Amino acid sequence: MTNYPEKTCSIERLVTIPEDVQKVLEGKKWATRRNGVYAYPGEIMTLEGKEYSIDKLYEQTLGELTDEDAKSEGHDTVEDYKQTMLSIHEKMPWLPQMKVWVHEYSPVQK
Repeated sequence: MTNYPEKTCSIERLVTIPEDVQKVLEGKKWATRRNGVYAYPGEIMTLEGKEYSIDKLYEQTLGELTDEDAKSEGHDTVEDYKQTMLSIHEKMPWLPQMKVWVHEYSPVQK
């Protein structure tokens, strides 16, 4: 197991914006980038009664983002994702060297 840092927030706070919750439920979003660790691989996130397993957790810089990464967040392009993030986090600078933690998840198969 990789040595991850301590969590900065709880898994319940990983996906909270109603539009994002809907995207996850529809299978249009399967990753969330945060400036800290909210969940570790193997943990279960519950959204509207549906369970999602945290599959991967890794660091990435904003400058490394690709359109494919943006799609995992439910956006078409990096620019679309960037504009959404800047509208949510008004004081956040968008710096290519800024590191974020990527949480990837998938529906739990029952």
